[in-house]
Amino acid sequence: MNVKHFVILSLLLMALSFSACRKQEKFPVIPAIEFVSLEAAEDAGDGTDVCLCFKFQDGDGDIGLDETDTQAPFDTSSTYYYNCFIKYFEKQNGVFVEVETPATLNMRIPRLSDQDEESISGELYLNLFANNPFSPYDTIRYELFIVDRALHHSNTITTTEYVTN
Repeated sequence: MNVKHFVILSLLLMALSFSACRKQEKFPVIPAIEFVSLEAAEDAGDGTDVCLCFKFQDGDGDIGLDETDTQAPFDTSSTYYYNCFIKYFEKQNGVFVEVETPATLNMRIPRLSDQDEESISGELYLNLFANNPFSPYDTIRYELFIVDRALHHSNTITTTEYVTN
C-alpha cells in the first residue's frame, strides 16, 4: 500500500469513527409538530382531497397505535381511540369558522417505532377531504394535534388557507 492510499484510508477511518461517536438527538417526551404544507392530493383528480404534511418529533418514540391497541384508553368508545385530532374550518364572510363534518376527520396514526425510549422525528402525510358539498364556501383550513401512547398532547398547528374547486 502506497502512502497516498494509506492517507485516504486513514481519513476515511477517522471520518467513520467520528460519525459513530455522534450522539442520537434527544427531544422532549411531549411530541411536537410543525406545519409543512397543504396541497392538492396527487391521486385526487377532481380536487376533492388534499395532502397535509407536518413534521414531528418525540423524545420517547411512543407516537402511534397498532391495530391491536383497542384496550382502554384506546378502545372505540374512548377519546383516545384516535391519536390525531383534526378540526375543519371554512372561511365564511372573511372569518374562519369551525364546521362539523358528517364523518370524523380524526385518525389513528400507526406506530412509528418499535424501540422503547427512542427519540424519533420525521414527516407525516395525511390525505383529507377538502370539499364540503353542503357548503357554498370555498376556502378552508385545518387545525390538528397528536397524542402519544402516554397521552401527552402535542402543540396544535394550523394549516394555511386552501381554496377548493
